[in-house]
Amino acid sequence: MIRRALLALALCLSAVPVPAEQPSEVVSATLRPGWRQADGTHVAALHLRLAPGWKTYWRAPGDAGIPPEFDWSGSDNLASVDVNWPTPHVFHQSGMRSVGYASEVVLPLTIAARGRGDIALSGTVNIGVCEDICLPATLAVSGALPAEGGAIDPVIAAALAERPLSAAEAGVGAVRCRVAPGADGALGLVAEIEMPSLGRQEAVVIETANPAIWVAEPDATRRGSRLQAETRLVHVDGRPVSLDRSRLRFTILGDDRAVEITGCRG
Repeated sequence: MIRRALLALALCLSAVPVPAEQPSEVVSATLRPGWRQADGTHVAALHLRLAPGWKTYWRAPGDAGIPPEFDWSGSDNLASVDVNWPTPHVFHQSGMRSVGYASEVVLPLTIAARGRGDIALSGTVNIGVCEDICLPATLAVSGALPAEGGAIDPVIAAALAERPLSAAEAGVGAVRCRVAPGADGALGLVAEIEMPSLGRQEAVVIETANPAIWVAEPDATRRGSRLQAETRLVHVDGRPVSLDRSRLRFTILGDDRAVEITGCRG
């Protein structure tokens, strides 16, 4: 409901014939072919480069962002593609928070083949790119991923190292959630996370397993070793919200690092 309205607003703004730029002038995509691992999976990457002042969005883009979408249906010998997201940054535009990347980003891909041999990766990537306005961009990506050879790409390796820490790596303790019903089928959620501080500026992003559930920007406060995040969840179709706490994902973005946590207890 709310996210759909914001997305429609962004797309309408992108249609206003004020800027001279076209998506092809502000963003480009390159496939880094990477290497085949001993377990048979292939590590490659999508390298996005943006014009100065432009940004694109993380998997959970925030209220002011457009979520990226990937379609690899044109590929051969492909079973699955998983995107490994480096730690994003928080931006504010028009009084709303967005989460994403500026200048450039390398998105490592973990790719599984259907059988032996090379993988012919071919698909489209739909993203939003924003400066003062937002433009939808559709990028075609294709390339051969050989079954043999391929040295480790240090650019991809660096991007993999930029992923958020796991809960164990960050020393996270108990993670508890309280939920309370609200008006029109909405749910109020309060999460309490025992974890070391990530610095003075801590932003929390909460995701559910259901993309049809809109999650408001959490209000985060810290008291010693306890970080509290309070938010509101609404189904985009106005239905009552059904929440699986074990599949909630919390990403805490700090001054220079991030932590990703899955699940909470009541």
